[in-house]
Amino acid sequence: MMNELNCNSHLTSACSRRTFFSKMSIGIGSLALSGLLNETKADAKRAMTQAGAEEILKQVKYLNIAPKAKRVIFLFQSGGPSQLESFDHKPLLQQRNGEPLPDSVRQGQRLTGMSSNQAILPMAGAQYKFSRHGQNGMYVSELFPHTAKIVDDLSFIRSMHTDAINHDPAITFFQTGSQIAGRPSIGSWVSYGLGSMNKNLPEFIVLITKKEPKGTQQPLYNHLWSNGFIPSIHQGVKFIAGKNPVYYLNNPDDVSGKARRKMLDTWVALQESQMAKVLDPEINSRISQYEMAYRMQTSVPDVVDVSDEPDAMFDLYGEDARTPGSFAANCMLARKLAEQDVRFIQLYHQGWDHHGDLPKQMTRQAKQTDQASAALVTDLKQRGMLEDTLVIWGGEFGRTNYSQGTLTKTSYGRDHHPRCFTMWMAGGGVKPGTVYGETDPFGYNIVKDPVHVHDFQATLMHLMGMNHEKLTYKFQGRRFRLTDVHGHVVKDILA
Repeated sequence: MMNELNCNSHLTSACSRRTFFSKMSIGIGSLALSGLLNETKADAKRAMTQAGAEEILKQVKYLNIAPKAKRVIFLFQSGGPSQLESFDHKPLLQQRNGEPLPDSVRQGQRLTGMSSNQAILPMAGAQYKFSRHGQNGMYVSELFPHTAKIVDDLSFIRSMHTDAINHDPAITFFQTGSQIAGRPSIGSWVSYGLGSMNKNLPEFIVLITKKEPKGTQQPLYNHLWSNGFIPSIHQGVKFIAGKNPVYYLNNPDDVSGKARRKMLDTWVALQESQMAKVLDPEINSRISQYEMAYRMQTSVPDVVDVSDEPDAMFDLYGEDARTPGSFAANCMLARKLAEQDVRFIQLYHQGWDHHGDLPKQMTRQAKQTDQASAALVTDLKQRGMLEDTLVIWGGEFGRTNYSQGTLTKTSYGRDHHPRCFTMWMAGGGVKPGTVYGETDPFGYNIVKDPVHVHDFQATLMHLMGMNHEKLTYKFQGRRFRLTDVHGHVVKDILA
């Protein structure tokens, strides 16, 4: 895969292979021509001169799949929510509550240092009722009543598994395909592969639930939405709660928009002059970022303004949606960003790391997220957007079926468990109202249809119309991809 083409930043869409994704249905030849004609004749001429039509056509080889989804909203539940208290019902654990985990079930698998020294590993049954919902009678915990109402729109994967057993490596693995920081994030890969559908907003936006003063939360690091070694124009842009959601976006005091434009034009001319001398494509990315920031000065305030949202929307998402930075408010903002055709919208909600006092902590977390998550799916469906918007809910791993520490009648904790956990997906080409994969009666091992993190990533790319084996970037002599040298598309969950 070639590196980003050496075009002037405001010409990137004219010469980049990403432009042509939206035009694929009209054929490769027409696709190249229409992509170039979207810009001015001068832009097209320069793009053709610099890149060459043949090189442009070569770069669409990974876009050989009919796309089902145009955009992604990833509701990442950081900390590892327990599948056993949410969507993977295991009555056997309730029947054998307090008994030691059989060696035949554990099979010598590794544990974290937090529970490996326990004298026994007492199995802990969920303290919540499960009931069947939807046409297929899918089990859902009473903690998630709103999610239970939309199960016919969801595809549950109960057989997820990962390589990492601790938080940062596991989240990094999910977001970048590697446990070691430095690789491009999944949103950056999508941005790099497909480009923007909106010239006035970033292709990849990150929203993080505002921290609670006393909440137990694993930290989140910028490398989770980093562009890694691909051009920096593809890094995630973090929005924060408040009137100024992007740092340093507004003009300084006493600097007018006209002065800002004049300064930017002069700066771009200098950068283009430097580009002609050193041929560093990162200069083009830098120019693109400055131009995007200039356009965002007007586009961002409009998109984050919820003053025109009717009361019915706040009733749908919950009253927390009126609080900037809450998970509910971020879900509503995600819908607004999706309406503006932002390609990849990443939400992070922390606080799911329940090593102790799980019943109390899990109840609090579910209350914060359940209604808004279901509301987002419902809202998109009502607007006719769910069919081409892929919504994902899940964390970096699951929780153990045994209690970490003391097990009592009212409280227990669960350690990290990478062997099996549950996620759900909706819209964007996945089969609704289904459950894929199965774990054993103890909820410890997968017994049917395992889905590795790389399989999940490959499937996401497939739904977006990209071949995960073809979308690569050459760095330090090697061609890298999101799924490294692994991953298979889970075809059985595709609609």
